[in-house]
Formats: sequence, C-alpha cells, structure tokens
Amino acid sequence: MKRVDDFRLQLGKNELVPIIVGGMGVDISTAELALEAARLGGIGHISDALVHDVSDRRFDTEFVKEKTKFYKHNIDNSDKSIIQFDLGKLAEATRLHVGRTMDAKTGNGLVFLNCMEKLTMNGPRETLQVRLNSALDAGIDGITLSAGLHLGSFGLMAEHKRFRDAKLGIIVSSVRALQLFLRKTARLNRLPDYVIIEGPLAGGHLGFGMDWAQYDLATIVGEVAQFLKAEQLDIPLVAAGGIFTGTDAVNFLQNGAAAVQVATRFTIANECGLPDKVKQEYFKASEEDIIVNGVSPTGYPMRMLKNTPAIGSGIRPNCEAYGYLLDGAGGCAYINAYNAQIVLHPDGKNISVQDKTCLCTHMRNYNCWTCGSTTNRLKDTTWRNADGSYQTLSAEHIFRDYQFSVDQQIALPQAMPLAA
Repeated sequence: MKRVDDFRLQLGKNELVPIIVGGMGVDISTAELALEAARLGGIGHISDALVHDVSDRRFDTEFVKEKTKFYKHNIDNSDKSIIQFDLGKLAEATRLHVGRTMDAKTGNGLVFLNCMEKLTMNGPRETLQVRLNSALDAGIDGITLSAGLHLGSFGLMAEHKRFRDAKLGIIVSSVRALQLFLRKTARLNRLPDYVIIEGPLAGGHLGFGMDWAQYDLATIVGEVAQFLKAEQLDIPLVAAGGIFTGTDAVNFLQNGAAAVQVATRFTIANECGLPDKVKQEYFKASEEDIIVNGVSPTGYPMRMLKNTPAIGSGIRPNCEAYGYLLDGAGGCAYINAYNAQIVLHPDGKNISVQDKTCLCTHMRNYNCWTCGSTTNRLKDTTWRNADGSYQTLSAEHIFRDYQFSVDQQIALPQAMPLAA
C-alpha cells in the first residue's frame, strides 16, 4: 500500500517530500511552522499578509504605529483615498520577516512566501512589486501567487536577478485561469515552476462563486493535467483543498499531482499562530458550524466558522492603521457597508454590519475564523483533556502522519500525562 513517502516532488535540483503547508495569514502560518516543514524535507509557507504588523509583533518595529500617527487626522473621514503605504517601509518589513525566517532555515526542504494579491493597499501594482521583489531580495526560496491571480505578477519581478532562480508558482481553480496566466506571461519566456490547484473545499477565500459545491478538485486536477499534456508543458501540479489524510494525498499523487498542499490540520499545531482559545474553537466545530459566505470585501466567497466574531461586527474601518484592502482609489466594500449603517445610526452606537466585514482588523486580531471544509474532523486527530479541551499537536507529528499513514488512518499523539 502506497504512502506519501513513496513519492517525491522534483523542483529543479530539489527533491522534496511532496507535502506543502499552505500559507495562512495573518501569521497563522508562522515562520516556526514553515521552518518545521522545511526541516522535515517538505515545503512551508509564510504569508506576507499585514507584514507591517507581523514585523511589529516579531521584531519590535513600529510600522503600524507610525502609519496610524501619520494619517490620524483622517480617521473620522469616510474618504480613505489619501492613505498610501510607504514603499520603503513596506520593503523593510518584508525583508525583515522573510530574511529572519530564511536565516533560521535548516533541513533539505524549502520555505516559500504566500503573496496574497488581493491586498491592493491603495496602490495595487506598486505595492505588489515591492512585496515580491523584497522577498526575493531577502532570499526566499519561492513565491506562491494567491488570493486573486494578478496576470502581470511575473512581469513585476522580471528585472530581478533571482527571477529565474527562485521557484515561482501560482494558485488556480480552473484550466481557464491557467491559460490566461500563461498567455499573459508568454513574452517573458518564464513558466511557473509549479501550479497549485485549489479546489472548492479549501479554507478562507475560494476561487469559485457561491456555486462552489458544483466543482470537484479531482476533476479540475485531471482537466489541468490534460491541458498541460496537450500543450507539452512539464509543470508539477499540486492538489489543495480537503486533503485530510495521507491516503487522501496518495490518491492525488497517483492521479497526476506531484504534491499536495495542506493547511487545515496544521491550524491546531503548536507552531501555528492562532491563539490557543481559537484553536479550541476549531476543535469543537461541527460540520454545521462551517459555512461559506460573502462577507469578505474582496468579493470572493469565504469559508469560516459561523460563530466567528467578525460576522456582524460594526467596528470603525481601521484603514489608517492597516488599509490592506483599499483599492486603487482608496475604496473598500466594508467602508461602504459601514457608512450605510452610520446613516441609519448617526450616533455610531449599536452598529452591526452583516453583509461585509473589516477583514484587515479582524484577521489581525484573529477574529476571522476562516477554515477548511474538514475542520470538524480535527477533534478526531487528538485526545480530549479532562477539562474538556483538546490536546494540540506538533507540526512534526502532523507532517509525519501525512507522510507515512495508510488506509485512511490518523496517528494520535502521545497522551499528555494527567496533572498530579
């Protein structure tokens, strides 16, 4: 019976365990989590979502404080068009986060950056170019372009000395998206080093409409593999979304995928950045607690726990501090929804915004509990403690379970000793 360990992912000269830990922001996929995946011979992601805040927390910088102070005069103004990110500080924060992570890397695996392209930051092209090139400057092994594929992203890196050296990949959910990207980048003579195919059961933002349930990951992987074969393109495919066991992974590895990307089971890892109390919410979740809604200002459907505090919150837009979702004119769907409620409640009290959420602030505060479709199964991967809480796991335990398990089995951790 085949195990994931019987397969290897070949990326250039790198032969890797075909397990990729997804890049969950904001600092949910921490450096520690990514470094464990790399140490074990696979690939780990860090995320550049809200990188200024990540830097402030990790390295005692004051990027967010300085930005908030600079735009303090605009806090009560509904027009956020003047708010711009300092590109030099954006580069500095990115280099700090990426550079410190790469300095700590051990093992034969790789560390990639998950670059969420929907973080438009009121300067979509300029800020994205700085984020990408600063990560390359800091020595990142590879970059995965996610959260709304920007067809010009490769072009923004084309002049960098590491453009053809670093591993560059994209996330798509259809053959058509891949075709559009390849057509746009054809003049650069630079193919993606890998393509992650994210299906409808993934966590967070989905690359589908509210008809997501009509799609199937295995079918999409087959369609993309057939397209690449017809075009005589040798690009490794990575299956992602709903892969809960090593056996699930093997099924994809035997049917055209070169690797799998997994994340849900790592949300409750010791190395994961979620607070312990939030991890317990993930453990407790039932199948009915997992929903897909349209509260994200990005316009993409998003899977989350229905009791996430972000739903219905009426907090004031925090663009002066964060503002990562401001479009090129300083707009955001949450600002519009919030302002509509202010018209109804001029005193600003008892506001509840149901149709959108302030994603930047809630993600920063770990109050937007995005999750994968299999989150309700997390409780089956561990022991329940005497106080009713669940035992968290090491990233190594979860990684090894994917790597070596067979027959849909899940290895439970060693039980924690009872307190005296």
